[in-house]
Amino acid sequence: MRAGRYAVGIDFGTESGRALLVAVEDGSEIGAATYRYRNGVVDERLPTPHDDVELEPSWALQDPEDYIRTLQETVPRLVSETGVDPADVIGVGIDFTSCTMLPTLADGTPLCLLDELRAEPHAWVKLWKHHAAQPEADRINAIAAERGEPWLARYGGRYSSEWFFSKALQILDEAPEIYARADRLLEAADWVVWQLTGEETRSSCTAGYKAIWSKQHGFPGAGFFAALDPRFEHVVDEKMSRRISPIGSRAGGLSEQAAAWTGLRPGTAVAVANVDAHVSAPAATVSEPGTMVIIMGTSNCHILLGDREREVEGMCGVVEDGVVPGLFGFEAGQPAVGDLLGWFVDTCVPSGGGDVHAELEREAAKLRPGECGLLALDWWNGNRSVLVDTDLRGLLVGMTLATTAVDIYRALIEATAFGTRVIVEAFERAGVPVERIVACGGLPDRNELLMQIYADVTGHEFFVAASKQTPALGAAMFGAVAAGAENGGYDSIVDASRQMAGLRPESYRPEPSHREVYDRLYAEYVRLHDLFGRGGDDVMRTLEHIRGTA
Repeated sequence: MRAGRYAVGIDFGTESGRALLVAVEDGSEIGAATYRYRNGVVDERLPTPHDDVELEPSWALQDPEDYIRTLQETVPRLVSETGVDPADVIGVGIDFTSCTMLPTLADGTPLCLLDELRAEPHAWVKLWKHHAAQPEADRINAIAAERGEPWLARYGGRYSSEWFFSKALQILDEAPEIYARADRLLEAADWVVWQLTGEETRSSCTAGYKAIWSKQHGFPGAGFFAALDPRFEHVVDEKMSRRISPIGSRAGGLSEQAAAWTGLRPGTAVAVANVDAHVSAPAATVSEPGTMVIIMGTSNCHILLGDREREVEGMCGVVEDGVVPGLFGFEAGQPAVGDLLGWFVDTCVPSGGGDVHAELEREAAKLRPGECGLLALDWWNGNRSVLVDTDLRGLLVGMTLATTAVDIYRALIEATAFGTRVIVEAFERAGVPVERIVACGGLPDRNELLMQIYADVTGHEFFVAASKQTPALGAAMFGAVAAGAENGGYDSIVDASRQMAGLRPESYRPEPSHREVYDRLYAEYVRLHDLFGRGGDDVMRTLEHIRGTA
């Protein structure tokens, strides 16, 4: 390994983008820079000057120019502040939220950047948490089940409204003129790599987990898409691509334009795009079966490796080579964790100044398990795994006039931990063992009580990744792999993980005295989970229907 070689990882998150400069030799983080998106999450009205265009409920859009501004703002700052010689940067990798997708012209121009389409919501980027395509997801699931489509089992038996074809079909259903104008439909992750290299490249990770592609079988047949809508029959060949590139490979070299944006050298290796959760696994030292990685932030994403394909209830997907080449990568998730706690603090807790989260955490830690007398279903943003239903809603049981904000805060944390236990047990029932758990993301750094509750509820010791920026670190690692060992990088992500990733010395061990109470609470959680989530009581869907028609 040659000293003085670096890689840049760029993590495109929900609210901001961040770039990380990493020493290839040992993963040392040399510098970081963040850009907060100018237009953030667009979920009420389109950005100015079209802010008179209001969005329907469950919409979540983004501005693709925020992604370009991230490249222009963060990477030059890294180069300037660290003093690194751009000639020593051997590779660039990116990761992205997913499925975050957009329609473009044949040259990659997003439709929302065309003057005549700026006021058309369907011309904009649909963010991962855009849930307005539930009717399309329902149609996909019904027709796939009716036709006996074999791919459905790879998605836990239900395809999500968050995924690629649900959103693409919504464009066709509600804005056929936008669909017709779109030469390309693609993940924002792949679009950014296109902007960096000048070449359209589709990632096996985004295609496999979100767009019903597999290494063995490719995409579903045209007959399935035609059954959804005759106009959708040739969506893959007309608006996508069958040329899928494996993660870890080189998408191309940095174009002259992208080099000018970033301050890096033209021709610098650019890795095929990755998804934020999946790229975090090797950055958290995980490259073998048996260890679950939970990326804990606004949402939770659970990544687990296995040596064979298994059918797991409600998983988001299983993709061969989807996380680490040679293994099957399983994905599950919870769509609201940090977002749930943030909602509670922002809307339900009077602020007297200071860090409200920290104060609630301190006071909630004084409560014994079960002492708050509350139980919640953590479905404030629907349920991703194992029910795969964005129409489900949150529930809080047991409140009295003596209930405090601290009680509720603890109950919400416990509910998200119970949701993770449901996911762990689903994998174990399917024959995919969970022997260790490693956490990463923003929450392990901000909420020790949450981490301890997760350990107590699941019965697993929780280890924590050394890096506080695992997605960006993982992206940089893939950038080093795209460069290859001959250029000072690595020939595999496994090799890169062994040298560049690490764990913190401290961990969170289950408290044995808490197990009995949490087992009892969990049994009640599962009872509520099945009652409201498996058709025993449709009040949540009824309320959503009433809201939609009000």
